Parts: sequence; C-alpha cells; structure tokens
Amino acid sequence: MTTHRTTGLTGPAPTPTVSVRPLVLSAPGRGADLHVRVTAPVTGTGLPVVLFAHGFGSDLDGYAPLVDHWASGGFVVVQATHLDSKRFGIAEDDPRRPEMWRHRVQDVRRVLDHLGTLEAAVPGLAGRVDHRRVVAAGHSFGGQTAGILVGLRVKDPQTGIAEDLSDARVMASVQLATAGRGGDELTPFARENLPWLRDQDFSHITAPGLVVAGDKDDLPLSTRGPAWTTDPYTLSRGDKSLLTVHGGEHFLGGISGYRVAETTDEDPERVALVQQVTLAYLRHVTGVDHGDWDTARTVLADGHPLGRLESK
Repeated sequence: MTTHRTTGLTGPAPTPTVSVRPLVLSAPGRGADLHVRVTAPVTGTGLPVVLFAHGFGSDLDGYAPLVDHWASGGFVVVQATHLDSKRFGIAEDDPRRPEMWRHRVQDVRRVLDHLGTLEAAVPGLAGRVDHRRVVAAGHSFGGQTAGILVGLRVKDPQTGIAEDLSDARVMASVQLATAGRGGDELTPFARENLPWLRDQDFSHITAPGLVVAGDKDDLPLSTRGPAWTTDPYTLSRGDKSLLTVHGGEHFLGGISGYRVAETTDEDPERVALVQQVTLAYLRHVTGVDHGDWDTARTVLADGHPLGRLESK
C-alpha cells in the first residue's frame, strides 16, 4: 500500500504491466476492422476488466495516465479506436457520422463478445481475467458510451427512438467530464454538430457509478456551464458518487495523455487525484478492496484543495 503525498490518498503498490496493440477484430458492416489495445498487470489472477471509451477524435493510444495507473493497480484495461477517431478522418457526409454514438456502443459490445479472444492474444494473460467483473469507463464522448452500457437512453436523431442499449455484462461505470442532458440547454453548435446530445435520459441508470467533473469545464455545448457535466450524477438513480475536481477543465489536468497539447489545465496533482480516486472506486465497486475508497471519501469529504467527493 502506498500513499500519494499531495492528495493524501492511499493506493496499492503498483505492479508492472504489459500492453499489446493492435489486436484486430473483424467488424462487418462497420466499414473498418476494430483495432483494440489491451493493457494488463503481469501478475495476479481473477483480474477485473475496464472497458475504456476515448473522447471524440482520440484512439486506442490515448489516456495513458489513467490506463497505466488502472492496469498497475490490478485491472485489465481494454481500449478500442472508435470511428470518430482522427485516424479515420471520416467525411462530413459519410452516412455513418450521424450514428457515431451507436457505433461506439457496438464497438464495446464486440469487445465484450470477443473478450476471451483478446485475453488469449496477450502473452501470459490467458486464464487470469474475471469476465464477470466488468466496468465501463470513458471520457467526454466516451463517457456517454459508458453511460449507455449501464442504461443511459439516447434518442436516435434519425429515428426519434430512445432504445435501451444497456448490457447486463457491465456492472458499473466511470464517467469523466461527460455531457449532461440536452434540450434547450444545448448551444446551437451542439444541436447542429452533435445531434446525439439533444435528448439524453439518465433516469434509467441504476447501476453503481462514479462521475468525475471539473468545476471549470465550461464546454461550448451547453448554456449551463460546468454544472452540466454533473448531470450523470444528479439525474441518475442508485448508488452514485461524484468527484468534483477543483479548477479542473475538460481534460482534468491532463488525463488524455502525457504532455498532450489539448490539455488546457495541465496539473500533475489534478491528474494524480483523478488517478487515485478512480482506481479506489474501481477496486471498491468490483469488490477487490474497500479501504482506499473509504479513505478517499473521508479525505475528500470537504475542504480538500484539489477536490470534493460526495455520494448518494
């Protein structure tokens, strides 16, 4: 067990990890095969799984600060490159574009369907993964993907129908800097360019979940300001927790990569807070250990300079 000096939070001693990429899954009807990355600790058995969905434009090589930390803490982290990635450069008039949000969910389901194949493709990992303990996580657009897998209803902008696309194989979610409800709160830019945000219903989410929001995350998508990204916590039901990152903008100090240009609020202490709290939550919700989560809830209950953790 180690203690992070800045945050005051505890965590397990890190384990060396291995990462294999790209693992390729056939994806008929998608227009491109699905490329996947798996990062896992080199030791341990009964390892829980985190399915991580990247933000708009990113890919399977992103979010190393989180992926590396979770894997070193005992989790198998699986990342796919979704169709909105800059690596594809899909044209504005591509018929797949309005369904980007749905393709993402299908990508993650495909990963779940072939989890055994992916496990076998990583040297030394076969037989060490617990397929019954799976958590969906994601940042920004990826947070919506994770939410859909646990019950978030999105009204299809083409059909006007909000289907239940949840997956019983996913036991919980971690949503980071994720969009809130749509409606009149969306800006004209969001309504025009991100039609899958127009109508989101969080009331069907009952699975446990952690929401991480920056109190300076003033996205050009909503007229409500940073509070908009707390909707996945306030509007959903069940066992939920909210980490508010003080001073955090959309990339929460730099979670999308080491020294990436897109980070507007670069802060190693802020990243460390998100790393520690999310790992503590993952260990708690999958039943690995509850001590670090209990410590986080105590330390971050009120008055901590980096953030505040609350639950309902």
